[in-house]
Amino acid sequence: MNSSIDIAISNLTSVSVLVFFLGLIAGAIKSDIKMPEQIYQFIAIYLLFGIGLKGGVSLRETGIVEALIPILATIALGITIPFLAYVVLGRIGNLSSVDRGSLAAHYGSTSLVTFTAALVYLDNNQIAYEGFATTLLTVMEVPGIVVGIFLAKRHLGPVGDWVESLKEIFLGKTLMLLVGGLFIGYVAGSEGYGRVEPFFVNLLPGVLALFLLHLGYLAGERWKSVLEVSKGLIAFGTLFPLAMGTMGTVVGSLIGLSVGGSVILGILSASASYIAAPAAVRVALPKANISISITTSLVITFPINLLLSIPLLTLLAQNL
Repeated sequence: MNSSIDIAISNLTSVSVLVFFLGLIAGAIKSDIKMPEQIYQFIAIYLLFGIGLKGGVSLRETGIVEALIPILATIALGITIPFLAYVVLGRIGNLSSVDRGSLAAHYGSTSLVTFTAALVYLDNNQIAYEGFATTLLTVMEVPGIVVGIFLAKRHLGPVGDWVESLKEIFLGKTLMLLVGGLFIGYVAGSEGYGRVEPFFVNLLPGVLALFLLHLGYLAGERWKSVLEVSKGLIAFGTLFPLAMGTMGTVVGSLIGLSVGGSVILGILSASASYIAAPAAVRVALPKANISISITTSLVITFPINLLLSIPLLTLLAQNL
């Protein structure tokens, strides 16, 4: 998969992309295939814990010392990206500081599903990546949300909102399952993990496909809401992730990550949260228009990352 054409075809004809489009069409025409909430929550738990578990095993084999510089670089990106988002958003529309901070929090955080789709894509194309990739996902989850909220209410807001928001971030299922899975995988090692590996590894592509079907349906349901946001926000949701993904990929290459590792850092930088961030922002910024953030991150940015960012960042990493 060395040529750009091969990479593009591989991505566009992958099950992940095709099933997302199926969900997108189904949602747009109001087909009755929407996933029940209980199944959606089960799949989210499965993905979060399974990725954390595998990451913990790999981190033990790789060693924490080797992951230290990438972790520090990831934290730096997690702080920088929401600042950049906040500044850019101030130049493209009449958004309030609260809504700019809300969007910055969403774009500073990460998307589990985009990350998982990138892993499946790299595995399918036999592109190796570092074992501590899940650690980077976990590390970037928090700073972006905190910085975005800080930017929105740096002059306002009672301390209580901060406390409740931090509780939502650290005690929510995203971090709890990722960190818990990392710890259990690290302690259990490859021998202990081997007993549950068939469930968490062999089933992953199929379970991810169902999750993408659901997200495609949600995006299809909301497609008309894109018409309600400004052209500036549409441009932001399209171009900002590509720019941040490029920055993350270049940083990954500069700090010595493999091609796959650089792609993963790029995808983490490009992605926007629509699970952890909305929950935290609702608590900390009750006056924020969450629908703007969810529409921009899920309906615009997520498909862009799934269709374009993954193959383009792979091509970039291969040529750095």
